Amino acid sequence: MQRFKPLFLSPKHSRITTLPILSHLRNFSSSFLTQNNDSEDLQNQVLVEGNPTSRTAILNRPSALNALNTNVCSRLQKLYESWEEDPNIGFVVLKGSGRAFCAGGDIVALYRLLNEGKVKECKEFFRSAYGFMYLVGTYLKPHVALMDGVTMGGGAGISIPGTFRVVTDKTIFATPETQIGFHPDAGASFYLSRLPGFLGEYLSLTGDKLNGVEMMACGLATHYSPSTRLTWIEERLRKLVTDDPSTIETSLEEFSIADLPEESSVMHRIETIDKCFSHDTVEEIVDAMETEATGSNDELFTSAVKKLKQAAPLSLKVALKSIRDGRYQTFDQCMVREYRMSLQAMSKQISNDFSEGVRARLVEKDFLPKWNPSCLEQVSQDMVNSYFTRLSDTEADLELPIKSREAFV
Repeated sequence: MQRFKPLFLSPKHSRITTLPILSHLRNFSSSFLTQNNDSEDLQNQVLVEGNPTSRTAILNRPSALNALNTNVCSRLQKLYESWEEDPNIGFVVLKGSGRAFCAGGDIVALYRLLNEGKVKECKEFFRSAYGFMYLVGTYLKPHVALMDGVTMGGGAGISIPGTFRVVTDKTIFATPETQIGFHPDAGASFYLSRLPGFLGEYLSLTGDKLNGVEMMACGLATHYSPSTRLTWIEERLRKLVTDDPSTIETSLEEFSIADLPEESSVMHRIETIDKCFSHDTVEEIVDAMETEATGSNDELFTSAVKKLKQAAPLSLKVALKSIRDGRYQTFDQCMVREYRMSLQAMSKQISNDFSEGVRARLVEKDFLPKWNPSCLEQVSQDMVNSYFTRLSDTEADLELPIKSREAFV
């Protein structure tokens, strides 16, 4: 069965099976806005393009930057399962319509469900979303994600676990959840914890963005191509008659180019990032970053300190523990743990930070969230540890088909 491809390498993949033939959160706040149009055709939220020996799934909520909801994830799950069983389909492509690949989960919709007391529906979203992400990561056929445009949170969760991850000059990647009182989820604690050094801690705590070139440099992407070449890539993929990953990889490489991150990139500051984010506590990390920002006058460090101080204190400590735990867990273990964490955030038993963050950043947009706890010193270790437990002894964990679909290691 297909295993997780190491993020830092671009190995030639072996044939999988024998067959007949995917600045700051404020700048992106619109990424999460949901368009609650009752007349929206649920079936058309995911379009399908059929080719002789492949299928392309198209996320089709462009007005919401293709944000994920329960319907989208459930439909994708059913489609992918049917394609995996079809011996005439060799590989699958995933793309987005409009200017985004996928902005993540539709968190404004979740916020409204919580306000209406519909916690059950929120749980169903996370079950369906995480279940589909696990399917992508253990898929038996090659998977190509065309990550053109905004790719945040859950958008990364439905693409990074797959075989090929094609980014462009328009790709914008981020995991900005700490800015809304949440935690990097959708498998983030697995793939971020496996980035070089302590870059994963930096990205998860600050929510800073990476462009396509930077994603290639750190291993989050497998191929980089100018967006103007995407039509050529898609045309080539349509004509391929194969189930062989190496054949697909060769085709993608024909349209890929090599580029280096700009001098202003975080990739040129890895030594400092490692020195600051290797500390054991968030308090030490913030102090170290403040020292670097003051001593160097580096705009990136100054911006990072600002983001750390704007984030929810509880979320920062939870995110740090999640990344550190994820470094020693398999993919399925990370997903099960993140499911527990997400339900804790929805339940408001520990804190109301998620609802408050969405309200302040994305709904009312006063950008003045009232975090509780309000500072790092008030966040106890018991609060952090509680975030990683089940809501109750009777609360079911996320069920993944780990016996029939091999987990990542």
